[in-house]
Formats: sequence, structure tokens, C-alpha cells
Amino acid sequence: MSSEQFLYSQVEQAIVERIRRGALLPGQRLPSLRALSRRMGMSLATVSQAYAELERKGMVEARPRSGYFVRPAMREPKPPVCSPSLASTPREVTRAALIRSVLDALGRTDLLPLGVSLPQSELLPIKALSRCLTEVMRSRASRALDYEPVTGYPELLRQIVMLDMDNGPAAPGELVITNGAMEALHIALRCVTRPGDNVIIQSPTYYCFLQLLESLQLRAIEIPSCPEGGIDPASLDQALHSFSVAACVLTPNFNNPDGSLTSEEAKAEIVELLARRSIPLIEDEVYAELHFGPSRPPSCARYDKQGLVLTCSSFSKTLAPGFRVGWLRPGRFHEQALAVKITTNVCTASPMQIAVAEYLRSGAYTRHLRRLRQRLAEQAATMRLAIGRHFPPGTRVTSPRGGMQLWLELPGEADGIEYFRRARAERIGVCPGSIFSARDGFRSFVRICCGNIWSEEMEKGLKTLGRLAGELTG
Repeated sequence: MSSEQFLYSQVEQAIVERIRRGALLPGQRLPSLRALSRRMGMSLATVSQAYAELERKGMVEARPRSGYFVRPAMREPKPPVCSPSLASTPREVTRAALIRSVLDALGRTDLLPLGVSLPQSELLPIKALSRCLTEVMRSRASRALDYEPVTGYPELLRQIVMLDMDNGPAAPGELVITNGAMEALHIALRCVTRPGDNVIIQSPTYYCFLQLLESLQLRAIEIPSCPEGGIDPASLDQALHSFSVAACVLTPNFNNPDGSLTSEEAKAEIVELLARRSIPLIEDEVYAELHFGPSRPPSCARYDKQGLVLTCSSFSKTLAPGFRVGWLRPGRFHEQALAVKITTNVCTASPMQIAVAEYLRSGAYTRHLRRLRQRLAEQAATMRLAIGRHFPPGTRVTSPRGGMQLWLELPGEADGIEYFRRARAERIGVCPGSIFSARDGFRSFVRICCGNIWSEEMEKGLKTLGRLAGELTG
């Protein structure tokens, strides 16, 4: 994204946020181009481009000789209601078949990819990464074709530590480079559990976590996650008192699929509750860098004094999904993690590790993240308002503060699995809510991702999804 594009995107996001908060109401006139130009210190051309983009997205309308107005049909959907519930009893996970049918959308170009939680390639630094990879293969081919240490390429380890200095002291020797965050989670679970163990997860949770528990023959205990506040430590405490627990797998920062952010105080309490019983916490941090606010929320690792927090993350959601470069900070389980890594794939692909390290060393990653966050926040707000325009009354949708997914509740008793199938028939990918839980919950929910740049195709796709929702709800 050029600096000029970044400026008009800032103006656009400011207007979208005012519409979302109700500061600009449907039918209300927007500030004139000249007035907003003076107020924001932007050029007339920049403000004009932002207004044109808002009009293209159907959020405002231009009236001859009158200016720009918020479209009368703009309706801000309400968030899903979170009802307090107790932890579920331990149960085996049996979601593999449905999950496989959802994962069939990966890599397909004939579907509108609203079911895949990835940033569109145009939002990623493709040219810069290509240059890094080309330079690696040109000048360091012998190293790129050889094995790296089991722990990972030393310079990459150093760069990751520098990125994550806010979450407690760390050294490169404390990390292990993995093939994406999923391998990190797999290694972490292998370190701290055995078949038949009970593992606490939040509900809803990322469906691949459930698939991983199923493949390792682990049983899930679900505690509620609320879109507005994340995990309540009281629910965790109740589960710990009721059941024997081997480990806990949570995504406190922008949980997939509900986008929830657990408060800083709750994170500290969660770490303390688990530490009293010496229960490991496996923390998924893959979305933490995609915050819409001014600063990155802290991870649970910041409050860990016993080495019981195993932190997993990757560059798949922020930089290069296909590179499959992730990492694990296994705490006191470092030796066990290395043993598991050696017996799975020895080490992560060398060319990708070196290229990512070179990109990070250039200093461009921080600038890229700032722009990516801006676009994702803008796209999430635009999609929420489009859902308000096209979906039937009673539809509820989250208003996340980071990440790239919207958790949508259809009105009435609509079946999310049937909705998924009908959407697939229209060549649109979504994820049914049922796959985000090991029990029969969230049947009227679907997850829609907002990693794609807004376009006429996106508008048309959401309009079709709204029509399908209307048909299912009568």
C-alpha cells in the first residue's frame, strides 16, 4: 500500500468508525470535503478519494449539489448474546469429517473465500518477500538447501525475540521454529498430555484445535468464551475443581472464531489458577499482532513465573501463509519439545526461514503490520455494515477489536450446516458454527472472514449470503 493509499484509508476508517458509533446517523450529511480536509490535515484529493471509496462500498451516497450522506439503509447489527454456562463434561471430539469438508475450500479459486481466515495476497508484501527469497537462493544457496538447527535459523530466532520483547524476557535459545502454528500446538500438546487426558478449551474454539485433540485421542472440556470479554476465570476455576485436567489450550487475544479479547486482569488470574495446580497453558498467539487498537495486548506468557505457559504463533496470518514459518516458546518443556520436533520433521524448511529473517531484519515488518491492521479494521467495519444492509432483521454479528473474523448468529433456528452447504452451492465459502465446538452448540452460527479487500464481488457475495439467511429463517 502506498503512502497516499494509507492516508485516504485513514480518512475512510475515521468515517466508518463514526457511523459505527452512531456519531453519524443514517441520512445525515457528512462534513464537506473542504471542512474535513482542514480538520484532518489532509489534501482535498485524499478526502475526495476516501469519500469515493465509501460510496463504492455502498456506505454513503452522493447527492447532486448537496454533498455526501450516510445511506439511509445503514443498520449496525447487534452482537451475539453470551449466556453464562458451566464447563462441559469431558468428551471425545468427533468433528473430523465436517472439518475436512470445510478445509476443502483451501486453495480453491472458484469460491469467494469468506470461510478462510487469511489476508488476501494483495495485502501482503509479496515483492519484498520475493526479493528476499531470490537473494537467499542466489547468494546463499548452499545454506538454503541444507538443514538448519532443530531449533531454527539463528537470525530468525533473534528477530522473533526482538519482536516479542513486551511479553517478558526471552532469549533465542528459548524458541523452536515450527511449520506454522499448528505444528507448534501439536508439539506442545505432545509435551504435556497423553492419550485419554482431559484438556480445557474455550468454546467456541478454532476447529483445527478440535481436530488435533481428536487425532491425539484427548478429551475436551469446554469453558465459555464471550465475544465481548473472552474467558471468565471463574469458569476455568469451576472446571479445574470439577475435573482432572492435564492441560489448557486458549486463544486469549482475538479468539478464532468469536474474535474475543480476554482482559489483562483475567489473563493474569488464569495463569495463577493454572500455576497453583502445575497445569500447563498452551497459548495460541497467532492473531495477537492484528490488533485494531493502538497497542498489542499482552500475552499470558507475561505473567508466567513457572515456565508453564507454552506460546505458539506464526507469520501465516501477517506475512506469508504459504511459507509455513511459526514458532513455539515451550517454557520449562524445551527439551521435550525438541525431542518431539526431531521425531516429526527434524527442522523447518531453510529457504523460508532465511527469507523471513532477512525481511524482518530490513525493518519493513513494523510498517507492513501497521498498514495491514488498518485495512483489516476497515474491512471488518465495512462487512458489518454490509451485513446490516443485506441480512434479515435479528441477525447478530460481533464487533472485534482485532483478528480477521466475524462471528455471525442467524435469527431463529437457522441451521448453520445447511447454510454452509447452500453457500457452497453459490460458490461462497463460510464456516458453520458447529465445527467450533465438540458438543452440539452454535448450530445457528457461522464464521465469516474479513481478510479480503472490499470489492463488487464481496458486496454481491454478502448480498447472496443475506438472501440465503432470509430463506432459511423464513
